[in-house]
Amino acid sequence: MRQRCYPTLVYNILPMVCVLMLLQVPSVTAQDPQFSQFYAAPLYLNPAFAGSTQQGRVGLNYRNQWPAIDANFTTMSAYADFYLEDKNSGIGAIITRDYVGILGLQSISFAAQYAYQLRITKDLSFRPGVQVGIFNRSLNFDKLTFGDQFDPSTGQIVKGTAESLNTGQSIFFPDLSFGGLLFSKNAWLGIAAFHLTQPNQSLLGSKDILYTKYSFHGGYKFYFRPGTLGTGVFARPRERSLAPVAQYRMQGESSQADVGLYYTFEPLIIGTWYRGIPFKTVNGVANNESIVLLVGLTLKGEKDILNIGYSYDYTISKLGPGSGGAHEFSLVYSWPIRNPRKPPKDKLIIPCPDF
Repeated sequence: MRQRCYPTLVYNILPMVCVLMLLQVPSVTAQDPQFSQFYAAPLYLNPAFAGSTQQGRVGLNYRNQWPAIDANFTTMSAYADFYLEDKNSGIGAIITRDYVGILGLQSISFAAQYAYQLRITKDLSFRPGVQVGIFNRSLNFDKLTFGDQFDPSTGQIVKGTAESLNTGQSIFFPDLSFGGLLFSKNAWLGIAAFHLTQPNQSLLGSKDILYTKYSFHGGYKFYFRPGTLGTGVFARPRERSLAPVAQYRMQGESSQADVGLYYTFEPLIIGTWYRGIPFKTVNGVANNESIVLLVGLTLKGEKDILNIGYSYDYTISKLGPGSGGAHEFSLVYSWPIRNPRKPPKDKLIIPCPDF
């Protein structure tokens, strides 16, 4: 979903073009960062996931997209959420940083979330969620040089456009988002809408709208006969399942889809999916972005759980695998927080994958 700018050695003119594109053209800037392991970044995917494990949870996501070229993106996100059993509610907080290597363009957001779990029937539940956050967007002009900064006779940098642009390097703006999740023992369906206020994120005083991003996601988990670990009284069941999943996102004039499968052979999880919309063309080229491969490991203690995941995006667009694709890591730790003196309530758990 992201467009990139490429470097040149001739008077460094192209960074100027990139700045203007990234800061002033809505069709380019109206792009949120993405995670291939979107279920390992649940609070980033949908605020309705806050407290969805009915436990305490902390997580970290890291993505390095196109590391082989200068115009690479790195994205980091950290979150924590908790379930409030007495209130049938979940609360969470998430901080995300997105950084463009060639330009020093950085976006940092912090948000708080709240979700309520509503039981519709014995086998069906619904979770509405809300997110309130604040964004900071900044650009490091010191990393850029432009054609009019060079003295043609000496080749030395002189004062010029960069200094005139060196104002308004950082802005803050509030953000509001909503989401919802409908789920049963085997299936789930979610929708989320981010940036409902469509804030102006321009650093140059012009109009640069951060368009509302819509995400539709869902899937179904087929459970097989569970395996076991250990013997006798020490035997523990191990999940065996297959889960087809899909996600569709649209933001401004851009849209993208993910379709794939997760296979759980606990403690191992493997997955693969396709990202793109092949029947949609961009400038006459089919919208095929990447094939994603995932491997995850679930380590269970007596009560706590640690999930470790790695995925690789193999680029199938015209950019090609020479870009380096994308490497992504996730780390999620959860633990029980229920009062041991109170019996747990019979609540449905969302069956979506952990990665």
